[in-house]
Amino acid sequence: MNRTAATLVASLALAFSSGAAHAQISDDVVKIGVLTDMSSLYSDATGKGSLAAVQMAVADFGGKVKGKPIEVVSGDHQNKPDVGVNIARNWIDNDKVDSVFDVPTSSVALAVSTLLTEKNKIFMNSGAGSSDLTGKACSPIFVHYTYDTYALSNVAGRAMVKRGEDTWFFITADYAFGHALERDAADVVKQSGGKVVGNVRHPLNSSDFSSFLLQAQASKAKVVALANAGGDTTNALKQAAEFGLTQGGQKMIALLQEITDSHGLGLKQAQGLILTDGFYWDTNDETRAFSKRFMDKVGHMPTMIQAGLYSATMHYLQAIDATGTDDTAKVMAKMKATPINDFFAKNGRIREDGRMVHDMYLFEVKKPSESKSDWDLYNLLATVPGDQAFRPMDQGGCPYIKK
Repeated sequence: MNRTAATLVASLALAFSSGAAHAQISDDVVKIGVLTDMSSLYSDATGKGSLAAVQMAVADFGGKVKGKPIEVVSGDHQNKPDVGVNIARNWIDNDKVDSVFDVPTSSVALAVSTLLTEKNKIFMNSGAGSSDLTGKACSPIFVHYTYDTYALSNVAGRAMVKRGEDTWFFITADYAFGHALERDAADVVKQSGGKVVGNVRHPLNSSDFSSFLLQAQASKAKVVALANAGGDTTNALKQAAEFGLTQGGQKMIALLQEITDSHGLGLKQAQGLILTDGFYWDTNDETRAFSKRFMDKVGHMPTMIQAGLYSATMHYLQAIDATGTDDTAKVMAKMKATPINDFFAKNGRIREDGRMVHDMYLFEVKKPSESKSDWDLYNLLATVPGDQAFRPMDQGGCPYIKK
């Protein structure tokens, strides 16, 4: 009887502990929401490719974590903060979404970050750029995984001023991302000994840049810097060629130009452009292998945002697997404690302020005669270590970081 009683107690203990372990995955499912731009100017750099990257990572992980299924839902925020917040709120309140990924457009990301902080849900951001997201608007639930306006400005801006291109005029998208990108780039120019001679701001998703380009041309600045992205960047560059800015001796710099933008412009128009990027498909065997799979699925080479999302998804799921829970605080602590080593980043790390620190790259767009294939677009000028590319944590002003 003693043996029977002992066996019964052990069985009950095992059943209880097993149930408790299973209960660590909330609602018996890990649900990821991909909130992105499916229909507007950032849809090529994010959009269906962002969703595909997350889905690829989930499939490669095995579709389950700790025996529980992983589900992916998606939404189009239309580059509107209120739309993005409403989608995210519905996901969390009604659909039991555990984490939100991507969210290009900084104004949307800032609003969604506020909501997710309130709801205590993890935000793995790859698409938005404002460095304020790990600065004055930082949050303990937020990870800025791929790039930001500081790194974009710091890598390319410093290199250009160093080679004598020291007077700048900015054409800036008139919302949070553009403002942050211009601010960060202007700071780099001034710190490097250059001068900002003027700026002009344009509405998001503009089709006509003629008046802005004429002002840039009249400024006689050596560098005309585009503090915008996506369709705004490609439209501005195409029209700059028509107005003869580069023929007149001015240098154009796209402070954020994804590989899809470069490909869309074509090498004849884009050749010689200097840009900063966090990923290039043709870097090594690992990047080529992932990129081929991605292209087979989506139809173009991955942008840094899309490649970063695959890596971020894997890192998130690995943290859940290691901790045995999808609890926000435990998963965040594990992600910050675990180095990132994959095709996207070597020895990457997530700082206390949420910034994922990894190498960034300075590229020059190839001449048509240098290219050997359709997506053979860049010459590597420099690899900049993450601790030099990204803003030091003590300079960001993140309010929850202990001084």
